[in-house]
Amino acid sequence: MNCVVIDDDKLSRKVVESYIERTDFLTFGASYPSAIDAINNIKKNEPVDLIFLDIEMPEMSGMEFLNSLNTTPQIIIISSKEQYALEAFEYDVTDYLLKPISYSRFFKAVNKANKRYKNSEGFIQDKNEIFIKSNSSLVRLNYDDILWIEALENYVVVNTYQEKYTIHFTMKAIEEKMPAARFSRIHRSYIVNLSKIEMIEDNSVVIDTDGGPKSIPIGKSYRDKLMGDINLMTR
Repeated sequence: MNCVVIDDDKLSRKVVESYIERTDFLTFGASYPSAIDAINNIKKNEPVDLIFLDIEMPEMSGMEFLNSLNTTPQIIIISSKEQYALEAFEYDVTDYLLKPISYSRFFKAVNKANKRYKNSEGFIQDKNEIFIKSNSSLVRLNYDDILWIEALENYVVVNTYQEKYTIHFTMKAIEEKMPAARFSRIHRSYIVNLSKIEMIEDNSVVIDTDGGPKSIPIGKSYRDKLMGDINLMTR
């Protein structure tokens, strides 16, 4: 899990950073002395799975930071005061830690976060197929069943001939898991099955579905890659 620490107390940040580095299923991403610094930088970096967030900070409080987020990763509050706990849990935070934090209490909180994270993972991968998590079941899909994958806020939608499956995954993460020889990202919001492309016209690809042709846009920065991914024959 990729982690970020937001706390105006330098010593507290260092303690949490050291605990993250001691925990094998956590990866330390970045540390910020204010919520404003975090807002200005988090979107530029790798996706964040878990934020350790202080409440009382200058300029922007932890609660104000939570209100500013469009999509919310898991949050573990780190605070010297208990009084914000009730309000914090209204944001469905994973846990609430009181300073000073012991490693044993830290580990209990992150272990809870890790269980949530594993339960939200969308699929299990095999050589020629994936298992999509649909409600409480795992549905097996052959790669050939998948037409395209589409971003939907902090979820992705896997489109097949028969069904659509919505899973909690980032586009970057699912792009890395899908075989590059079969699937190509052609837009910030779309990954297509190369074998399902019927036509490429102007700035879009056309995929034949049971409901008729589906036109999917090609992003400017992805066009050259798409041309390299297909078996192109020109004069």
